[in-house]
Amino acid sequence: MKVDLKQVEEASKELYIRALKILPPDIKEGFRRLDAGETHATGKAILGTMIRNIAVAEQNNNLLCQDTGIPIYNVTIGADVQVDGFGLKEAIRKGCERATREHPIRSSVVHPVTRKNEHTSCGREIPVIHVDFTPQPESLSIEMIPKGSGSENNSWLRMAVPADGVDAIKTFVVDCVLDAGGKTCPPTIVGVGVGGTADLCVHLSKVAATRPLGSRCEDPEGAALEESLTRAVNQLGVGPQGLGGDSTAFAVHVEVAATHITMNPVAVNMQCHSARRARATFTPKGVTYGF
Repeated sequence: MKVDLKQVEEASKELYIRALKILPPDIKEGFRRLDAGETHATGKAILGTMIRNIAVAEQNNNLLCQDTGIPIYNVTIGADVQVDGFGLKEAIRKGCERATREHPIRSSVVHPVTRKNEHTSCGREIPVIHVDFTPQPESLSIEMIPKGSGSENNSWLRMAVPADGVDAIKTFVVDCVLDAGGKTCPPTIVGVGVGGTADLCVHLSKVAATRPLGSRCEDPEGAALEESLTRAVNQLGVGPQGLGGDSTAFAVHVEVAATHITMNPVAVNMQCHSARRARATFTPKGVTYGF
């Protein structure tokens, strides 16, 4: 299968717009689940307002949140797929720029020193583009995630001491959630990376934070850690928007990697309640959109 780069550009534009306007079904179901179990009056009222905001945004074809975030595109290339790698990245960038220029979307991307905004949602090394591979034949997928600063500002890395074991991981995650409080616009998805190198660990925490609700870590120890941390975090009483309640997080997601015998990196990255994402899949039959 040969990939048409013009289709990639158009899809990249469309994905950014879709991600900003349509919340994935798993997140909507997560809201319904939290709302059904919330016992705190204030928490219940805030969840109701959030759910209403989602409905109004979609009914009016409007943005779910004014923060259009840092644009992230995750590309997965299957077997027997022909694509110009450099051309692929350029097409994604052009699509990202077009989304911002052709639609009423605020560009949130600036130069880190001058703070100059080009009003394209692009800049040096932005959009972030990750490329991975899959054995699935004749398939290429592009996932778009707009990562808002409310969640991205709440990111942490700790090079834990291996002798401190799992307790050090759990304590660090709980402390991070308490430190974030309402700044991440909870309920959140708390992403936790464990192992690898410092940079890989931070990357894994973001992979975890942006996974669909209901998914589980493929590593059994990581999956067990997800369950215990989700229970612990939702006993903290932070609640929706940090104003109290049972619904501090939709879930805690964990991703793990092997690491060195003398270190144990732990990273936390959070996704806010507007956990936006959209996906386009290219096959010989054409392009399909989903989450």
